[in-house]
Order: sequence, then structure tokens, then C-alpha cells
Amino acid sequence: MAEISTRRRIWGWFWFDWASQPYHTLLLTFIFGPFFAAVATEFFMGQGLAEQAADARAQSIWSWGLAAAGLIVGFGAPVMGALADTAGRVRPWVAVFSLLYVIGAGSLWWTQPDGSNLWTMMLMFAIGFIGAEFALVFTNSQLPSLADQDQVGEISGSGFAFGYIGGLVALAIMLTLFVEQPSGKTLIGLDPGLGLLDAEAREGTRIVGPFVAIWFVVFMIPYALWVKDVPRPNAKHSLSGAFAILGRTIRGLKNKKSLAAYLGSSMFYRDALNGLYGFGGVYASLVLNWPIVLIGVFGIISGLAAAAFSWMGGRVDSKRGPKPVIIGSILILMSVCFLIVNMTRESLLGIALPEGSNIPDIIFFGCGMLIGGMGGTLQSASRSMMVRHTDPEAPTESFGLYGLSGRATAFMAPALIAWFTTMTGSARLGVSPLIGLFALGLLLLIWVKPEGER
Repeated sequence: MAEISTRRRIWGWFWFDWASQPYHTLLLTFIFGPFFAAVATEFFMGQGLAEQAADARAQSIWSWGLAAAGLIVGFGAPVMGALADTAGRVRPWVAVFSLLYVIGAGSLWWTQPDGSNLWTMMLMFAIGFIGAEFALVFTNSQLPSLADQDQVGEISGSGFAFGYIGGLVALAIMLTLFVEQPSGKTLIGLDPGLGLLDAEAREGTRIVGPFVAIWFVVFMIPYALWVKDVPRPNAKHSLSGAFAILGRTIRGLKNKKSLAAYLGSSMFYRDALNGLYGFGGVYASLVLNWPIVLIGVFGIISGLAAAAFSWMGGRVDSKRGPKPVIIGSILILMSVCFLIVNMTRESLLGIALPEGSNIPDIIFFGCGMLIGGMGGTLQSASRSMMVRHTDPEAPTESFGLYGLSGRATAFMAPALIAWFTTMTGSARLGVSPLIGLFALGLLLLIWVKPEGER
């Protein structure tokens, strides 16, 4: 009976990944992000800006919005993680931030195609994003309690793979039934929403927000049923106790050089990865001029690669540990960034291409597979590495620090992209700072022990 209960708990934890992944797949990267960028570009062109300048302004708005949300998540996660640890309860926090997720996502339906409420919709996206990220911090903290350490890598990889499959299914449904092409039909030639939505008003694309919110509510049911807290006897939430735990942990970092180096490393490379996720679809829209449906197909290919590589990476992690998996993923992602920055419609690595060449499209599809595949693998192995550095007496607070390392500078990648985009006037060159962030993360891994702190 205990074995069945353990298996259900693991599967309940997997279902959180399935339920939450569409926020990143559909909203951040492949549908709402590019849609927002396209609407913003048209709005600024209507105000008299040239197309390249309008592209840069659109990317800047998206960048600063993500930067502000990242700051809130980064500095709030450790405190709330420590607060949860004082009582040993995670589920109430997951419930609160799930509500923010649903409200933020559902509100995106009111995005106006004429760009008249860009900042309001950026705010609602940020609210949902904050909810998604905080909920992830708390569910990640449950990973150490699911199995022995030698099984954690495989469980983490399987969870990411399962989540990416969920994102793929959601993306496929949106593309085939809802998102309108320039012709007004969906990818398979149907009217958006089977004729219930107005293609002219872009309702087939705007429905992505409510769709993601409903998806999350439905598929969180297994998590709610099977993943229970084990509260500590006579424990209760204490803000003073939370700050005491957090202060003790931060002070203790000076004696935990591997943990400190890992938190610093992951701060840089996860920031760069989030930058890739946040701007992959926007780049395709602004630089390659892809329609949203093609970006969605790109997302399906990327998601398939992410699911497959996350699962395989989890198995490699279990056999060889997470550190070599992390290093290999970073090196590949740095190469992808270099290629993206040095590619336009007219040239590749400085070599002119024939007019109308589809080589950039083919290469970017390949880059999408590597971003999805290596990105999923990197996140899975990073979660596994954090388990090796986690204090078993305060897992949520430990993963709160992990959330801080991933989000305290979450403003940095979007802010650097916004600054470079503004300085160069190019959405393509604006992505170049990500290479440096990956390199810094790779450098700090030198001081990270493969087996973590003991």
C-alpha cells in the first residue's frame, strides 16, 4: 500500500508540471509573447516609427515587464520559502499563487489588437507569471521528499518531460482549433473556436489566456488529491522564525562554498535560459517575420525535443550526476545564441544568402530543437543538483534560495536585452548578452562539488 501511495505522490507531483508548463510554452514563448510583440510593433508603427525602431520598442516593453516580474519573484521567494518551512506546509502557498496564475492568464483575453492597453496586459501577464514562478518554488521543494537522492535526477527529468508533453498537447490544441492564420483559418483550415470566435478581432489568439487558466485548474486536481503536506507537530507560521531561518542560511553560505558557487552559477545560466525562452518567439516574429502559427509549429518541435532530452538527461543524471549534464547543456546553448545573433534574413555568419532563402528558417527550427532540448535538460539537472545541496530540515527555504538565484537577477537578462536592443536599434543584436551570462555560469561551476554539500 505504501508503494502505491509513494507512486501516486510522485505522479501527483508530475501533474503540476503538466498543468503549469503551458504558461511558459503558450504565453511566454510561442503564442502570447509573439502576439504581444506584433501588436506592439503595429501600434508604434502607427505612431510614426520605422519598422526596425518599432520592433526594438516592442521588445523593450516586453523586456522591462519581465524584468520587473523577475525582481518580485527573486526577492520574495526565499522569504516565503522560509515562512513555509516554519510550519512545514507547502500546499496553502501553492493554492494562493495558483490563484494569481489563473487570474493573470485569464485576463489576457482582453488584450486589444490595436495596442490600446499594452501596459495593462503586460501587468496582467506579470501577475500570472509571478504566480507560476512562486508556485514552482514551492512544488520544487517537495522533490527531496519524493525518493532517495540517487532517484531524484530521474524523477526530475521525467517530471520535466511529462510537463513538456503537456505543453505540447496544449499548443497543438491551440494551433488546430483556435489561433487564426492571416487567412482567418486555423492550422487545419477551421474557423477559430469552431466558428464561435471572431478572427478579425484576433479572438482565436487572445483565447490563449483563458485556455491556459482552465488547463491549469483542471490538471492540478491530481496534485491536489495525491501530494499532501506532512505538517510538523505544534508548528505554525512565524515571520520572525522565517527571517531567522533565512538569515542563518545566508550566513552559513560562507562555510558552504559549493552551494554558494552553485547558487551564483545557476543565477547566471538560468537567467540566460529564461532570456532565451522569453525572446525565442519574439525573435522569430520580429527578426524572421514568422506568423504566430509558424511560431507555434516551431514550439511543437521544440517541445518534443525538450520532452525527449529531459527524459534522457534524467537517466544520464542518475548514472553520472547532474554536473556534466549542466556543463554540456550550457555549451550547446551558448553556441545556439552565437548562431542566432549572427543570422539575419540576408546573411549567416557574415556570408550573404540568396534573396528569399529559407536557410534562416531551417536553421532557426534546428536552434529551436536545441533550445527546447538542452533547456529542458538543463532545468531538470539543475533541480537535481539543488537537491544535493538542500538542507533536509528546511527544503522549502533551500529551494527558496534556489528560486532567488534564478530570479534575484531575473531582471538582468531582460534588462540587458532591452538596453542592447535600444543601443543597437536591433532586436537581433539585443539577444547577444545571453552569451556572456551563460559563460559566467559556466565559470562558477568550477567550484561546485558534483555530490553537493555534506
